[in-house]
Amino acid sequence: MPSRQPRQHPLVRLLAAVSLITCLTLTMAAPPEANAQTSTQQVSVKSASFATQIDDGRRYEMIGHGLFTYLVWDAYAGAYYQAAGYPRPAPESDVPRRLVLHYFHAIEADDFASTTLETVREQVGAVDFPSVRRPLTALVDSYRSVAPGDRYSLTWDGESLILALNGAPLYRSNDKALANAMFAIWLGEDPLDRDFRDALLGR
Repeated sequence: MPSRQPRQHPLVRLLAAVSLITCLTLTMAAPPEANAQTSTQQVSVKSASFATQIDDGRRYEMIGHGLFTYLVWDAYAGAYYQAAGYPRPAPESDVPRRLVLHYFHAIEADDFASTTLETVREQVGAVDFPSVRRPLTALVDSYRSVAPGDRYSLTWDGESLILALNGAPLYRSNDKALANAMFAIWLGEDPLDRDFRDALLGR
């Protein structure tokens, strides 16, 4: 099977405009998830640290963690969690789960929005995309720009999809199809990066 060309990523416009020095990893403290107790055991990906367990009324246990690299730049680190008792990766299911992404570079909200819309459209296909278009549009409208050290989290708690920035919720929906489509961006059969997906799924 021929190798795929990498998808265009929102970091393209950013990284093309800056020098290599400004692309070096910035060591900033990672903000904790709001109202969540984290375990003392941590794993590190460059300057980002992730708790191996998170408890915010439900205990989530880490499945895997990794580094997303675009071309020669380290874009962000991530960790994927599932509810305790579900050790087998199930990123597109009813299983409560959480994806946390720690950014090493500033990215504009518009770049998040355009990339999310494009990727979900490609993944679900022209036939099914209209079924998620409305809630997806509402979700991408809630995006905020990030600075180095910021974290987005995407959580399906079994009933609702929650998008949060540094622990503060920005969007909530009970649309399971939307939840599966969002997690599939990084964890599905055709993700943004297969190595990153496999690391998050503990493969």
